[in-house]
Amino acid sequence: MEALRMLTERVSAPQLTGPGITPQEQNILLRSALRAPDHAWLRPSRYLLIEGENRRALGEIFLQATPDWQSLSAEKQQKVLNMPLRAPLLIVAVSCIQEHPKVPRDEQLLSTGAGVQNILNAAWALGLGAIWRTGDMATNPQVIEALGLAPQDVIVGFVYIGHINCTLKQPPELPLDDFVTRWKAKSS
Repeated sequence: MEALRMLTERVSAPQLTGPGITPQEQNILLRSALRAPDHAWLRPSRYLLIEGENRRALGEIFLQATPDWQSLSAEKQQKVLNMPLRAPLLIVAVSCIQEHPKVPRDEQLLSTGAGVQNILNAAWALGLGAIWRTGDMATNPQVIEALGLAPQDVIVGFVYIGHINCTLKQPPELPLDDFVTRWKAKSS
């Protein structure tokens, strides 16, 4: 089945280029994200789409949020400014945590993470490349505020999406026995 092959062969694409992602493709990516498991139907996930010149504005936000950025070399400042330019589309995945007696914070974060995984899989199915990044900017209060998020909101990741512009590394197949144990109840 094509879906199973896709799930077992998907890899991250670290180098992405244009053209941009069409509105139809964006719609598929986001509809896929919203199919993630969500206990109690809390819908904690939000997705900010950043493309075009807005990526440059995000780069400025990143630079201003970098501690002691004025003391960085011009080359390092440019590297920070260019971070959002690594792909034609960035999707900032955010978990808006809600107090709930049966759905803890971690479960809400995992729901948003599952949404990100669905975006990555949908991008791969569309023939696009994607990579999920976090880093210091994901937890930086200045970035969170500049993006219009509440202080308790959590950036789960910056998902870079575009057309693959590199040779993809195929990681070795991992032996299941290194990661899977068939649990058995202790006999009495």
